[in-house]
Amino acid sequence: MRRLKLGLLFVAFVCLAVILVGCGGGSSGNVQPASFTLSASPGSVTIAQGGQGTSIITITPANGFSGSVTLSASASGLPNGVKAAFNPNPTTTSSTLTLTASATATTGPATVTITGTSGSLTNNTTLSLTVNGQQQPGQIKHVVIIFQENRTPDNLFHDTVLINRGADIASQGQSKSGPVTLTSVPLVTSYDLGHGHDSFVNACDYNPSTNTCAMDGADMNTCSGPSCPANAPYQYVQQSDVQPYFTMAETYTFGDRMFQTNEGPSFPAHQYILSGTSAISATSTTFVAGNPIDTPSAGCLAIPGAEIDAIDTSPGTTPWNTPMNPITQLCYEHPTLTDLLDAAGLSWEYYTPGAGSIWTAPDAINHMCVPYSADGKYDDTVCNGPDFTNPNPHVVLEGSGAQIITDITSGQLAAVSWVIPNGKSSDHAGDNDGTGPSWVAAIVNAIGQSQYWQNTAIIVTWDDWGGWYDHQPPPSIRDSYEYGLRVPLIVISPYAKQAYISHQVNDFGSILRFIEEVFSLQDIDYTNPSAPYADSYALGDLSDCFDFNQTPLGFTPIPAAKGADYFLNDKSPPTPPDND
Repeated sequence: MRRLKLGLLFVAFVCLAVILVGCGGGSSGNVQPASFTLSASPGSVTIAQGGQGTSIITITPANGFSGSVTLSASASGLPNGVKAAFNPNPTTTSSTLTLTASATATTGPATVTITGTSGSLTNNTTLSLTVNGQQQPGQIKHVVIIFQENRTPDNLFHDTVLINRGADIASQGQSKSGPVTLTSVPLVTSYDLGHGHDSFVNACDYNPSTNTCAMDGADMNTCSGPSCPANAPYQYVQQSDVQPYFTMAETYTFGDRMFQTNEGPSFPAHQYILSGTSAISATSTTFVAGNPIDTPSAGCLAIPGAEIDAIDTSPGTTPWNTPMNPITQLCYEHPTLTDLLDAAGLSWEYYTPGAGSIWTAPDAINHMCVPYSADGKYDDTVCNGPDFTNPNPHVVLEGSGAQIITDITSGQLAAVSWVIPNGKSSDHAGDNDGTGPSWVAAIVNAIGQSQYWQNTAIIVTWDDWGGWYDHQPPPSIRDSYEYGLRVPLIVISPYAKQAYISHQVNDFGSILRFIEEVFSLQDIDYTNPSAPYADSYALGDLSDCFDFNQTPLGFTPIPAAKGADYFLNDKSPPTPPDND
């Protein structure tokens, strides 16, 4: 008994000593206080005088920290004329930092210090900011948007030259079962990959605690068609099939941080490139998130009762548990960028293979399509609006995709042009015939060898990710339907930075904002700030792709397998998209 008592006393003494040292319950004795760290993504932001840029500031808690953090930007690090705003602020997870430069802001590089404060805790992070000079009136008078189909940078731009210059292109992908080496494949395939909103959710593999994607679920998506290979999403297009794209990207500016604004397939993506939204009305939080179901035509020309998937984007909705629900409304009413162009007396054209296509965005806007007969009755067979029916219509329905070449050579290029491929000359998996790169090169060459080269900006991008793997997660998830996955971007102009890789974060709204800045237009939704569209909250404005102080670049024709004559002489009926 005496030995037992002495043993108990010894144990008590040891426990007391452990407690006094600050170690209890088997711990190491170094209990760390709750805290947090800050990070900025992207860590480098470029804006033009009079423009804006954004970065996502993420709060990462440590040791059980659960408080809110108030963010600020050091005034001493901001160039004169640049203001910083955070939304939300304070926050517990992340906040969007918007940097706005006045028209006279000091140009050049700067280091901005971001400070987070929570009670007595303070932590910092930094980001690099570059303010570029503003373009001068008349430098850009024409903007041409070539909207190709269904590719990611990892899939389409496996280009050694670009990679060696610093382009963020992966050779190895991730799946939930481990790494997957990307393998080459022709541009023309007999199969297609799932790339709807549900496929985005799979590929993203969203983590709500970090508000970002793990990007390891591409293998969860479907492959349709004969002879689908194993790991089909983890493929890249062989260089010989897309050399014109490589030449354009290597000669001018290649952007490796262009993201879809939306998380879904072609139909809503084309709505975003025209309007900055896929909302069903000017103030609605119901956004179209899929392609039409069981109807040969889309938008206002869809058959009565046809359905389309939509998603609720109300505040508080989340991307991993907000379901899509079918609705029967396929004809929408809200403003578009063309309304601003019309009001400013600026010309525009929308070149598309045919009416009723999921790639013909004006078909889905009621005041543009006007699907009514002469007696005022609803008519879903044809668009009767003046944009379609005037002797010189804004919406050019033509099959080969070559009418813009004719308009360029005849001196009829509009101030703003949207150019949409047909199925054959698209890059859509399972549908194209491999002529897409030549088709794009034919348009670029026509502009480059015309009177328009000296004052035109050509923006080549792809409407959605197509189900192909891409390793780069969206910079943030804005709501249940924004932002989507990365797509390629090439900017071609005498004022595009030469042989340059732009890491500026942009989205489809950035293209709209760029056009608004070029022509001094207001935001599309300026009369209704309570329901902003993507141009007003764009991730960037393409400013890093241009240097308006450089000596304008000359033009060298882009070599391609097929020239303009091939498309000008193609009289075959246009092949429609496959509703993907």
